[in-house]
Amino acid sequence: MNEIKTVAVIGLGYIGLPTAAILAANGLDVVGVDVNEGTVNAVNRGEVPFVEPDLAVHVSGAVSQGRLKATLETPCADAYVVAVPTPFKADHSADLQYIEAAARGIAPQLQGGELIILESTSPPRATRHMADYILALRPDLSLDGGGDRPIIDVAHCPERVLPGRVMVELVTNDRIVGGMTPKAGERAKELYSTFCQGEILLTDDVTAEMAKLVENSFRDVNIAFANELSVISDKLGIDVWELIRLANHHPRVNILQPGPGVGGHCIAVDPWFIVAEAPEEANLIRQARKVNDAKPLWVVEKVMAEMEGKERQTEVAVLGLTFKANIDDLRESPAIQIATDLAHRLSTHRINIAEPFISELPAVLSGRSNVVLVDTELALSRSGVVLVLVDHDVFRDLNRQMLSDKVVVDTKGIMH
Repeated sequence: MNEIKTVAVIGLGYIGLPTAAILAANGLDVVGVDVNEGTVNAVNRGEVPFVEPDLAVHVSGAVSQGRLKATLETPCADAYVVAVPTPFKADHSADLQYIEAAARGIAPQLQGGELIILESTSPPRATRHMADYILALRPDLSLDGGGDRPIIDVAHCPERVLPGRVMVELVTNDRIVGGMTPKAGERAKELYSTFCQGEILLTDDVTAEMAKLVENSFRDVNIAFANELSVISDKLGIDVWELIRLANHHPRVNILQPGPGVGGHCIAVDPWFIVAEAPEEANLIRQARKVNDAKPLWVVEKVMAEMEGKERQTEVAVLGLTFKANIDDLRESPAIQIATDLAHRLSTHRINIAEPFISELPAVLSGRSNVVLVDTELALSRSGVVLVLVDHDVFRDLNRQMLSDKVVVDTKGIMH
């Protein structure tokens, strides 16, 4: 089994950069590859282009020790870890263009004997698609040595970490490794064993892909139950957070907390990959997605009802834009959708956005004349209606006296 000394990590985002840093911290020579020149330059300075606790220490240390560097071009390496986006298309099928672009960069560098791991959350058979794509570009290589061609080993190892705890969970969480061949699986397991203290579970590539989708779909279905409960409770005049708290005293009940919708790069996306693969069978998974996708509009209508009859100078404070608490990640955030809809429907009212983890508004909001990004105290002091969309600690710790004369729409239950 070939020894791995150099690793190229393709994609330096929320998963790729932490993976590159942890590999480098454990003695491997790592080259991070990204299409964003600003990201490449930041990493080469030992800086981190986004918020993730403890990541900056790992990156700066690895760069200063010469174990980690970044580049725009894919280099030769013993192993490649592909951690690029896999968004969905309008029909909810997976868009594999970024995986294909990574494959085009890797293919010319291969000599045989390399290990290629797809970490990107992917629909079933995406790893095989990547392998076939590479072999179409390099017909002189093979997966099994057929025709005496040099072998490349291909595997899938989905990330399963929580933003805000990535550097901890990369090390402590169990990992699933799916090899296209047994040898590929063993080699990938050996690589992850350099830093992973959790159990590394071996399977085939398609099962590994499906496992990640199932994990996030399980979460999505349970969140949908909580979100549907919140809508029903509102209709019945019941406090949904008290209801859930009481129900969860049952020893076999653990209802999750409702919110304004579901965001992020996993839970809001991955269930659709299952639906696309089995459209006639994935009925519950599809319905959960519909429930969660409908929640932002329900929140908008709640605010519109509170604004009815109010004077034109009444302003609205929107607390939070990120998809979860205490991070700067805006991907698939329902809060952005809600803020954008409100800005359009309340075009004569000022919308004061308070989001302590970003320095500028996303493009969909920045061009609107009635939307401003301000600090929390100013947002509250100016506004008659307050909409809580994210449970950042800074919002949880607010002095409730600041809200005493406000109409509060709390989608996270933190004002209880």
